[in-house]
Order: sequence, then structure tokens, then C-alpha cells
Amino acid sequence: MTAIKHALQRDIFTPNDERLLSIVNVCKAGKKKKNCFLCATVTTERPVQVKVVKVKKSDKGDFYKRQIAWALRDLAVVDAKDAIKENPEFDLHFEKIYKWVASSTAEKNAFISCIWKLNQRYLRKKIDFVNVSSQLLEELPKVTEESVPSGENQSVTGGDEESVDEYQELNAREEQDIEIMMEGCEYAISNAEAFAEKLSRELQVLDGANIQSIMASEKQVNILMKLLDEALKEVDQIELKLSSYEEMLQSVKEQMDQISESNHLIHLSNTNNVKLLSEIEFLVNHMDLAKGHIKALQQGDLTSSHGIEACTNAADALLQCMNVALRPGHDMLLASAAQKQFSELRELFAKRLANHLNNVFVQQGHDQSSNLAQHSIELTLPNHHPLHRDLLRYAKLMEWLKSTDYAIYEGLTRNYMDYLSRLYEREIKDFFEVAKIKMTGTTKESKKFATLPRKESAVKQETESLHGSSGKLTGSTSSLNKLSVQSSGNRRSQSSSLLDMGNMSTSDLDVADRTKFDKIFEQVLSELEPLCLAEQDFISKFFKLQQHQSMSGTMTEAEDLDGVTLSRQHNSGTPLPVSSERDMIRQMMIKIFRCIEPDLSSLIALGDKIDSFNSLYMLVKMSHHVWTAQNVDPASFLSTTLGNVLVTVKRNFDKCISNQIRQMEEVKISKKSKVGILPFVAEFEEFAGLAESIFKNAERRGDLDKAYTKLIRGVFVNVEKVANESQKTPRDVVMMENFHHIFATLSRLKISCLEAEKKEAKQKYTDHLQSYVIYSLGQPLEKLNHFFEGVEARVAQGIREEEVSYQLAFNKQELRKVIKEYPGKEVKKGLDNLYKKVDKHLCEEENLLQVVWHSMQDEFIRQYKHFEGLIARCYPGSGITMEFTIQDILDYCSSIAQSH
Repeated sequence: MTAIKHALQRDIFTPNDERLLSIVNVCKAGKKKKNCFLCATVTTERPVQVKVVKVKKSDKGDFYKRQIAWALRDLAVVDAKDAIKENPEFDLHFEKIYKWVASSTAEKNAFISCIWKLNQRYLRKKIDFVNVSSQLLEELPKVTEESVPSGENQSVTGGDEESVDEYQELNAREEQDIEIMMEGCEYAISNAEAFAEKLSRELQVLDGANIQSIMASEKQVNILMKLLDEALKEVDQIELKLSSYEEMLQSVKEQMDQISESNHLIHLSNTNNVKLLSEIEFLVNHMDLAKGHIKALQQGDLTSSHGIEACTNAADALLQCMNVALRPGHDMLLASAAQKQFSELRELFAKRLANHLNNVFVQQGHDQSSNLAQHSIELTLPNHHPLHRDLLRYAKLMEWLKSTDYAIYEGLTRNYMDYLSRLYEREIKDFFEVAKIKMTGTTKESKKFATLPRKESAVKQETESLHGSSGKLTGSTSSLNKLSVQSSGNRRSQSSSLLDMGNMSTSDLDVADRTKFDKIFEQVLSELEPLCLAEQDFISKFFKLQQHQSMSGTMTEAEDLDGVTLSRQHNSGTPLPVSSERDMIRQMMIKIFRCIEPDLSSLIALGDKIDSFNSLYMLVKMSHHVWTAQNVDPASFLSTTLGNVLVTVKRNFDKCISNQIRQMEEVKISKKSKVGILPFVAEFEEFAGLAESIFKNAERRGDLDKAYTKLIRGVFVNVEKVANESQKTPRDVVMMENFHHIFATLSRLKISCLEAEKKEAKQKYTDHLQSYVIYSLGQPLEKLNHFFEGVEARVAQGIREEEVSYQLAFNKQELRKVIKEYPGKEVKKGLDNLYKKVDKHLCEEENLLQVVWHSMQDEFIRQYKHFEGLIARCYPGSGITMEFTIQDILDYCSSIAQSH
């Protein structure tokens, strides 16, 4: 092992400036025994680095190579497996656990003991030694001179705990001097003892020379001692002078202390004066209210712009004086008593301001009412901009009042809502009454109503009847009792179901009335929207409330729309938080415009009774306005109100669709006349055409698509139902004509959501056209058809085609008899009768006669060819042919079509 250590030190560690301290021969546990060496090393340079190096022989086995090295500071645990029994296994825990088996327990213990010593010597972080004998940790590993490579001069003994890093190598100069001495002596290498004796003799000579040199310098030492004595005398004289100076300065020190104390008193007095001046300036600057401000608060003019500005400035100055936070001790001064006077002045001005604003509310409401009559002629709402403009001059004073006396501010808010709600209620009710008059189409009464805006008119009684239990427009003995929802001419009745509308043409329906209703309804919404937005903006600015972003959509528990309280505000005068202020705007808008929603619902009910198709216009217009309002503020009063009314409009629209489907199911067809195009099929065309024009680029297109789906399924089902019940007109004709009409309608309108229904309608039309043609052609040549049907039946039973002529009922003589019964003249007569019968079945408006006749011609020719084929196959060589040709059939059909 000693030879291996020397080899490892020489070949591996010395070139890396490292010293090998301990070595153990190991192999990995649980694997094939591939031996290697674990070496404990230290570097020769500072700072010292301690490592555990794994060394193994090369594959050829002629030299050792360094495989991996771990820093000792990365070692966490050393596990010796058993502290009592001898066991060569041990584990080293670095970033992972390495399991080893030593060649002997002694080598393992020596290696672990060396690791423990190095840890104690160099590392602050102590390694955890597990299952290691305490005696082993107390002993130092004994390293003999043989264990250290030659030239290192390093040993570790149990008695002398010598550091492994005390060895110092010769520097370059020392090595050079040694080489020079050795070169001067020939036997320096061959006879080391003689060389050592020579060096010893030379050292003794040098020591003697040094002693003689010291003895020769005694005279100089004596001279130096005399000089030191003289220096001590000079120092004593200097100390005496310094003592005299100190006595002189002692009196100066006492005088300076007196001056310092005097300066301290002066500085203290000056500091107190500065502080007193600061307190006086604070009271004068912050607690002094100018006489002009006091006069403005007591007697200022609140009607002029100049007076309002002066009062506003005075109120701000008063608020600043009252909000001054007095410092400790100020309450003992007479100047602080002025704050009590400020409180009285604030209360006086607040009451004066509240009285004035209440008078302004009343006066503005009265002036607005006096101008109401001029707005009744046209469908417009009065503009409140002048009122808002005048009141906004007091906005800063309202903000001051809100922060100083919230109880008065809240009272003003309630008074404003009371006055304005009555004013808006009169304006809006008159506005809706004019809208209802314009919807019914009466102009004389409109002018009469304009001249008497505040009287109970007959129109009002007429429209109020919409809210009664009957839900119908009733007559009246008043001057307006002749109002009805019928327009001049052939205006249809109020029931306005889809079936009723199907009985009228476009001229009967009077499209102009619908356009007029659409314009009136749009104008109503266009007038209401800016009115509400302007009022909400004014409330926010005048009462200093937050109105934007996430306004609460529901009313709080403390809301009282009758005007008792507005929020959870207590009477302490503290302002509302932001969320409550947004709620307050909503509550005020609900109180002021509480009549909008019921009046708008009443107008919608009237429009729906005038014409149920008006629900289409209202749905589109209302949806657009709701969408616009939600983009501005999704939780505003306008958005919420229009959204509630939109629900009513949507219900009316759904009710209109349901009534139309119900009317389809209740349709009755006359048994004496032909069916033709069913009423609800034509009505669906009218509905779809109108709806497409109304809902073009509309936001609620999805509602229309759902209605289309319901209606078209109802149309399909009820067409088939009527066709099955029809007695006068064949079922195939009813199906063919109506589904052809439906297909043409859907093709023209190009409704994307009904593409599947369009294909279905085309298929049904084609199928029933073919069925009707085949059925009708069997009647003019009935015997001939029956004969060949019998022939086909025999062939189907298994009789060979050439043997059919041997059947008694289908021999050649019978065939000739049947053919003779249908000469060309008889065929033409039969086709002429068929043409007349088809003409009676088909309706004129669908214009399918020529289409059906052409299909019959093609089908007849197909049957003719089929009959000729049967004759050729079943009666070969008989020479039997039909008495008319295909060209004859074409001539007959063309002649018949032209003659009719």
C-alpha cells in the first residue's frame, strides 16, 4: 500500500499541487468487484482545499488515472454501517449516496478517521458521522514517514496534533543558495556527513565573528546612553512649561463656560419667540375669515352669477377655517372661540342656500310647465337644458353643502326629485298621448289636444282603456269616441292574426301605416334617450355623484322611491362612499322617471293592438336602443328601463308568432271550392318579406331565425293536414302547389337559416308533382293501362314474357281489342278531358298548369315507350302496334294546350 501511495502522489497529486493524506482500496457494493482507490487530499496552496478523489487503474493496467473528485464541503454524511462489529462497508453522502466496500476494516477506519480530522480542521460545516465508534473519532490517524512521499517532510502523530499544512517548501533563492554551497564541495552528495560537519564548522566560525562584532560596539552603546539621558532632561523642562501654560488656561476656561451658558439662554429665548410667532401666524392665517366673506355668506346675492361666485369663494374660505385642526393648547386661547361663530355662520348660510334652491326648483318647474303646450303639437319632449344650465351655477355650493351639512343636502335632493318627478310626469304623459294619437292616425284630435294639454281628453280615456281587464279598445261617447285602429279605406281589424292578414293584399294592409308607426316609435325612443341621459349627467354634476362604471344594478334595502330616504345614510353628515353614490343616482332617476316604463309599456300595447306585426318593428328598434344604452353604461337607469321594456316587446313578438301558428291550426277550407294556395302560406310569404326588410342588420336576428323555424314547421305540418282533409282538390295538388309556393318564396328571400326547409319544400313539390301526373294519366287510357298492368303482373309471377300471349285473358286477340278502343281520335279526346280536369284542380295564381301538362306529356310518352317494349317482348312477330305514334302525342298535347 505504501508503494501505491508513493506512486499516486508522484504521478497524480504532485502535478496538481496536492498532497495525499489517506487512501483506501474499495469497490462498489452489490456490483462486480472493480477495485479503485478513494484518496483524501489537500492542496499545497492557500486557501487549502480538501477533496475526496476516486482513482482507478487504466484499462491496460500500467498506470493510474484520476476519475472523479468531490469537495469535502459537499460531503453530508459518512455512514460506517456498524460502530461495534467490524464491517468493511461504508457510505458517503454527497449529492447522491455512494456505497463502498473497503478491502479491509483497518483501511476503512483509517480513511474515516482522516476524514474526521480534516473536517475538524478545515470545515465550518461539520459532517455527520453515523455508526462510527467514538474512540475512532478521538484518535488521529498515524501516518508514518513511509506514508508520505519523499521530500514532503510531513507526519501526523497521535501525541503531537501537527497541522498537515505546516510544511513549507524552499523558495527559489534558498534552493539557489543550497545549490551553490553544494557545488563548492565535491563530496556534498557522496558524503553527506562530512558535508554536514563542514557546514557546522563554518557556522561556528560565523557565530564567533558575530560575538566579536558585538563586543567591539560597546563604546558606541555608551555614547547612545548619554544622549538618552540628555533627552530626558529636556523632556522635564518641557513638562514644567506645559504646567505653567495649563494654569494660565484654567482661568480662561472658567470665563468661556460663563459665556457659553449665556449664549444658551439667548438661544432658548430666541427659539421660544420663533415658536410663538409661528403659532400666532398659524391662528391669523387659518382662523381669520375676511369681512367680505362674512358679508357674502350673510347677505350675498344668490341670483346673479357674480353673487354666486362670491358666495362660493366665501363658503370655501369658511370651510377651510372650520376644517383647521387645532394644535394642543389652542382650545385655551380666545382666538379658537371663533370656530363656534363659524359653525353658526355655516348653519345660517346652509339654510339660506337651501331655501333659495328650493325656490329655484319650484320656479323652474313652473316656467317649464308654462311652455309645455307648444311641445304637444309635435312629437317632441321639452328641453331641460336651460334649467340644468341655471342650476349648474350652484354645483360648487351643492358640493360644499354635501361636505358640511349632509342633512340639508339630502333634503334638497328629495325636494328636487319631488318637483322634477311631477314635471316629468306631466311632460311624458302628454308626450305619450300625442304619440298614441299619431299612431291612430287622427289629426284633428291631435290639434285639439295640443290646445288643451292638461285636460282629460277622450284620447286619454281611450288609451287608458288598454290597461283595463278587457284589454281592448272600447268606444266612448266623447268627441274622440270614433277613434279606431282602422285606417281609411280597407284597414284590417285589430285582431291582426297571421290568418287575418293573409286575406288582404299589400294595398289592403296599408304599408304606409306600418312605416308611420315605425317612425313614431323610433321618434319616441329617440326623444326619451337624450332626455334621460341629460338628466342623469346633470344629477351627477349638480349633486356631485359618481355615475360611471359598475353602477349597481339592483336597489338596496334602504331605497324608498316615495322619497323618504335615499340610502343607508345616517344623519351624522358623513358623505356616501362611491358605490352608494352610484346607487343614489339610480334611485333618483327611478324616482324622477317612474312614469316612463308604464307609459312606454302602454304605448307598446297600443301598437301591438293596432297591428301585431308592429312587434317586429318594436323589437328591432328597442333592441338597438338597449344595445346603445348598454355600451354607454350597462347598469344605468336608461339601460335597465329599456331592457325591462324589451322583455315585454319580446313577449309580444313571441305571442304574435304563437298566435299565427294557432291560426294555422284552426284554418278551415271550403268543401265546395278548390283549395289553391293556402292563406297561411301566402301570409308566411308576407311575414318573411316584411321581417327581412325590418331585421336587416338588426342585433336581434337570432330571435327572427327562431321564429322562422317555428313558423315554417307549422306551415309544413298544416299544409299536409289540409291536403289530407281536402275533398274537392286532390291531395297531391294541394301539396304540390303550396310547397312550390313555399320553395319560390324561400328562394327569393334567401333566408340562410331556412336552407334545409327550402330543399325539403322543393323535394315535396317534385314528389307530389310526379305522383299527381302518374295518377292522372291512368284515367284517360284506363283499359289499356289495366291490360298492361296485368301483363306485368304475369311476368312478375314467373311467366316468361314470350309465353304471356298464350294466357287466355292476355292473348293477341284481347290486345287488339284493347288497342282498337283507343284510336288517335279517342286518345286526343281523353287528353283533352284530362287537361280540363287538371285546369280545374290547379289555381291560377301559382301558374303551374303548363308545368304539369308538360310533365304529363313526358310521362305519357314514357308509358307509350314502355307499352311498345312490352308488346315487342311479349308478342314477338305479331305485328301489333298502337294506333297512334309519339309524334301524334306531341301534336295532341300541343294542340290542346294552345286551344285552351
